Amino acid sequence: VFQGRILARRLVGQETRYEVEVKTPYRHRFPLVSREYVWVPNTCGCPPLREGGEYLLMARQHVNYERTLNRILLRDDGYARPWTPREGRLVREAARHC
Repeated sequence: VFQGRILARRLVGQETRYEVEVKTPYRHRFPLVSREYVWVPNTCGCPPLREGGEYLLMARQHVNYERTLNRILLRDDGYARPWTPREGRLVREAARHC
């Protein structure tokens, strides 16, 4: 779970790749750097992430079977909400209990 700002969007094959500036990592099981690519396995614009917008994102690390591909994937069961100070407060409170 992290707060990020969408810098760019690009369609790659049947997927969408977002370049994201990681602002605040709240809870992560894999290391995040200041800029990451977040992949969405569709091209329909779901979830609707707009360039320049800040979001609270819950994504997963995806490593393929051969271990040749390691990326951050925002699946259908993931979480993407516009970031607000309230969202940040709720995530910080939840992190204390998890």
